[in-house]
Amino acid sequence: MDHTDRTAKRSGFTRLRSTLRVLYHSQSPGALRFQYLVLVVDLAIIGFFIASPLIRDEQAFLWLDYSIAGLLGVDFIARALATNNLTRWLRQLPVIIDICILLTLLLPTWFFNLGFLRIMRLWTLTRSAVIWRPLRRRGLGQYQETVQAVINLLVFLFVVTGFVYTVFAGREGGIAGYVDALYFTVTTITTTGFGDITLPGTTGKLVSIVIMFVGISLFVRLAQAIFRPNKVHFPCPQCGLQRHDPDAVHCKACGHILNIPDNGHF
Repeated sequence: MDHTDRTAKRSGFTRLRSTLRVLYHSQSPGALRFQYLVLVVDLAIIGFFIASPLIRDEQAFLWLDYSIAGLLGVDFIARALATNNLTRWLRQLPVIIDICILLTLLLPTWFFNLGFLRIMRLWTLTRSAVIWRPLRRRGLGQYQETVQAVINLLVFLFVVTGFVYTVFAGREGGIAGYVDALYFTVTTITTTGFGDITLPGTTGKLVSIVIMFVGISLFVRLAQAIFRPNKVHFPCPQCGLQRHDPDAVHCKACGHILNIPDNGHF
């Protein structure tokens, strides 16, 4: 291969990376359409993740599983090419979660016990600016904390349900299927505790304790997000306090004058 061919290939690779950066990170109309398309595909994949325990025995399951793995793999490679610092990008928690999800999709037999982690895709999706950027422009950014609290609770619910189903289904205790695992998880998180389904042994008791503690914490967090007075996120230039009343003129921590942009919604 001569020098001209190598230069052309490098130039083509550089153009590809530049195009991907624009598509994933720009706010141009074309880039936003692409990002919304990716968002729709992500939501469809999350639906498959939630339904996967119920359709695992279907003949088309493996075909769907590997097809989604291919989609996520292409998206993962494209995002890697679009980043400026690959090492730092790989250390991010959403990226690590996506790698675990890809492993469970590509090797569903070997990594079946980690299959419940796939619902974590919903958690990573709610951290995307693609969702919140248009909502903030419409003055709905104040609901971000509440929505994320709901998502955190739902993700925990389905992750725990998947774990309980994977580890305890078919053993003594009453969990015969996915719906039983979901029923047990909901009654445990809400501390209702009907007692008709229990997890066997010391391990089951410890798992139930963890579910109750974390579930109650998430419920409290959700209640705080719903009933706490609305605040705006604006770092005080003097002390760095992040949350203020929407009409605040001075920081209540240090008294520094604030210039909170209101976008015409107050």
